[in-house]
Amino acid sequence: MIQLKKEPFVRLADGTFVRACDYCADIETARSHTMAWKILEAHNEGPDMENLHLKFDMLVSPDDNYTSILQELCAVGERPLAIPWILTNCHNTLAATGGTINNDDHAYGLGCMKKLGGIFVPPYTAVIHQYMRECAAGGGRMILGSDSHTRYGCLGTMGIGEGGTEIARQALGSTYDIRRPPVIAVKLSGAPVPGVGPMDVALTLIGAVFDCGFCKNKILEVVGDGIANLSMEYRMGIDVMTTETAALSSIWMTDETVREWLAIHGREDAYEKLEPIGDTLYDGLIEIDLSSMEPMIALPFHPSNVYSIRELCRDRAYLDGVLESVEKDAYMRSGLTYTLRDKIKNKRLMVQQASIAGCAGGTFDNIAAAADILDGYKISGDGISLGIYPASQPVFLETMRQGVAERLLLSGVTIRPCICGPCFGTVDVPANNTLGIRHVSRNYYSREGSKTDSGQLSATALMDARSIAATVRNGGLLTAATEMDTVYRKFEYHFENTIYRGGVYDGFGCPNPCIHVPKGPNIKDWPDFPEMGKHVLLKAAACFEGSITTDELCPSGEASSLRSNPGKIAAYTLISKDREYVEYAGNIRDALENGNAGTRTILEQVCTMLGAEMKDISYGSLLISDKIGDGSSREQAASNQKVLGGWANLAIEYSTKRYRSNCISWGLIPLSCEERPDLKKGDYLLLPDASGKISMGEEQLEGIILKTGEKVRLSIGEMTEEERRMLVLGGMINYYRSIR
Repeated sequence: MIQLKKEPFVRLADGTFVRACDYCADIETARSHTMAWKILEAHNEGPDMENLHLKFDMLVSPDDNYTSILQELCAVGERPLAIPWILTNCHNTLAATGGTINNDDHAYGLGCMKKLGGIFVPPYTAVIHQYMRECAAGGGRMILGSDSHTRYGCLGTMGIGEGGTEIARQALGSTYDIRRPPVIAVKLSGAPVPGVGPMDVALTLIGAVFDCGFCKNKILEVVGDGIANLSMEYRMGIDVMTTETAALSSIWMTDETVREWLAIHGREDAYEKLEPIGDTLYDGLIEIDLSSMEPMIALPFHPSNVYSIRELCRDRAYLDGVLESVEKDAYMRSGLTYTLRDKIKNKRLMVQQASIAGCAGGTFDNIAAAADILDGYKISGDGISLGIYPASQPVFLETMRQGVAERLLLSGVTIRPCICGPCFGTVDVPANNTLGIRHVSRNYYSREGSKTDSGQLSATALMDARSIAATVRNGGLLTAATEMDTVYRKFEYHFENTIYRGGVYDGFGCPNPCIHVPKGPNIKDWPDFPEMGKHVLLKAAACFEGSITTDELCPSGEASSLRSNPGKIAAYTLISKDREYVEYAGNIRDALENGNAGTRTILEQVCTMLGAEMKDISYGSLLISDKIGDGSSREQAASNQKVLGGWANLAIEYSTKRYRSNCISWGLIPLSCEERPDLKKGDYLLLPDASGKISMGEEQLEGIILKTGEKVRLSIGEMTEEERRMLVLGGMINYYRSIR
């Protein structure tokens, strides 16, 4: 099905691959022949290709984080946008709690785009990445988004999803600085059989590479004859899920299918033929035989928890064992009892709810395939339900014009607004102790919308739209679409751009500095953050085994409604993992102000030890876990910690570059070590001369565990000079204030 080759390979001009060690020509020249190299070189403002300083063609942000980014820009001084920045309103449209705060943020976003000269896509109009596919992505471009699934590789665009601070930095004229990433070739061959959809291919890939880290922070370059056998939307459905491999970005070979799709959308001039140049060196190779793919399911609580639907339905004992492992995982994460084995019927898992939505599922091809499977069937009102969220209003319009929407409605499907709701945990939250299936991008713990702090726990699994429809048709019993004798219709797609012409505000190049920007009462400025002292004293506020995701650090759904209020959203930090964390970390932050005698005594002892004064020491909280940062680009995962007085994280591994970058941008020292030191909640870790060592470019810091006096070597990894200054100054806001 899929083969990983963890050594360099050269793709010869005829499309075949040979091991790099068997290649006799100039290997370094071959390295520069990738499509990725060409695009990176065109956007690099640095002197060489080893340390990249990238400028993007455009920026894009959804409404779960653009308000905080705009507040960051306000904190350092607004200026007209020199680069197109598109704000969409698809993530948080239905998540408001507390009256007007959601629409207040939308009004604030529109006002800022009028003032700064940006682009604003109104609520319910389009999901962020579908709009970018339809109206922005094109050959040879680079787009930076503050949503982690910023992927437009199959259109010839390298999309990178980062935290909001990177958006702010681009808007302020800075570059995106990174060492040149390794490039992995993904060779596609064959053609998928009917009933196998793009999510099945994507889940197979994620399941094969995530745990071993094969794609982490790398660029996936998709090549091979199999590309020609995939429709554009099929390619998009695979491409958007490459984020879950932990890859940095992706790029695909382009062909006439891409040209035709862009022409349908009135943008044929955005087409560029992309392919490797002659002999091309790659840092690794993934081979995928599309004809061998089968329907898959990613069980809770990660897109990499992948199983074949066929295998799950074949053996009751095997199914019992798999479901038991999910139940144990749920209890370990939440302390709550969650059951799945009681939902087995006729040797199959019974599902209670289904959704097809967002950038991954809500495309026309997926919706049309679901309609074909459900054609002539009527969903029972006391069984599984299915809600479908078209990815954009143009997609929705086409489902109506082609009769797809009518067939779905007659079958009992409900068609919902163009939002990311189910993926984001804001709508279609499954009932307590039930299982939902979704064609969306993620199924992390704390993302489906349940509130474990209130004793509510549900879970979701990822599946392709085709097998979701098959499962619904089978009354909720888990069913692969390949089990259905379905004839899939062919459609000639039409795109209606008048929807956008009438509703999207495009003010790029026309800023109006005199415009009044409405600012609702929940929109609060960022607090002031202190600079790093010479020494840093850390008190462990939380210690976890295993992995902590950004969704656990800052949950989606209700919490994200408060995204424009740093203090209020910080109150949700780690709420599903440690309900005491917020108060505990806050007490560390406020200890001296509140006259805590114990804290003062510890600081006085440290001053004596170092021959320092109290003003020389930064004191704050420390978060410890084996692995930190898997999940969304959500920068509140880091900024919340900072608002609560955090000064550092300590991990064996940081899951993604974007989370580590978020930490640096918010003044959190990203400490790492090969083995966890003996530190528990409440213990103190001292970093002598931390600011000096960071400023001098050192990659190692000495830590002293105060309870034992033990010294530990801690790594902070590679950083640019700008990142080091940012960290020492207490974060991005302070840094840009210092240079303006």
